[in-house]
Amino acid sequence: MAASSVMVLNGPFMGESNPHAKANNKPGKIATPPPPPRPPVSLIQPSPKKKQKSVKVIRTFRSIFHALPILNTPVCKFPTFPVSFPDSWSSSTRVTGTLFGYRKGRVSLSMQETPKSLPTLVMELAMQTCMLQKEMSSGMVRISLECDKRSEKDKTAILDEPMWTMYYNGKKSGYGVKREATDEDLNTMELLKAVSMGAGILPGNKDAVGPDGDLAYLRAHFERVVGSKDSETLYMVSPEGNHGLLELSIFFIRL
Repeated sequence: MAASSVMVLNGPFMGESNPHAKANNKPGKIATPPPPPRPPVSLIQPSPKKKQKSVKVIRTFRSIFHALPILNTPVCKFPTFPVSFPDSWSSSTRVTGTLFGYRKGRVSLSMQETPKSLPTLVMELAMQTCMLQKEMSSGMVRISLECDKRSEKDKTAILDEPMWTMYYNGKKSGYGVKREATDEDLNTMELLKAVSMGAGILPGNKDAVGPDGDLAYLRAHFERVVGSKDSETLYMVSPEGNHGLLELSIFFIRL
């Protein structure tokens, strides 16, 4: 009886058929196990979108936005950032940003209002997770995501663009693609619901990915600064709550 019980329990999950079930099936038909249940998600809906006030950006930073697309040299020297943000940026919005991915897979970016809310943006970036980890440990990282400007009549929000050309520290690296949050994305955000800031490893899908199936993540607060309807930036906030060391910045630009 014990052996029979194990066979029934393992059959649907391990891809093994139940010999007793085969006897009851009609000839020519193969019993298929039901799909695995979707993981429970208790993340809350984000608040309704509000019209964001445009924040005036000083000329120095606007020049950076326009300079990023033409930086093609292997090493780029970015200007020194101030210890604190200008007073005109005090109305910027603070959000939760998470960079996550399998070691040999691409990095995904998730943006949430709070760690307990559903993602408002999920994007796959043109960079491997192991490369981002290496660069973050050695210095500052600047990611620029660019796309063409739309007509004045087109009211598409900048973060609703489906595809971006990605530049990493001035070097073109491929394309960033916006996508709907998958079950795996939501499960990852659910596991990190209690984490406001930090980095670490989560158990991943080793059956599908292999030995490198652990999921690495980096979560932090970001200042979301709106320069105009065609430029928006995420600046990572240090654990101390200041912007003295801007290790990671992500620019969204329509040119």
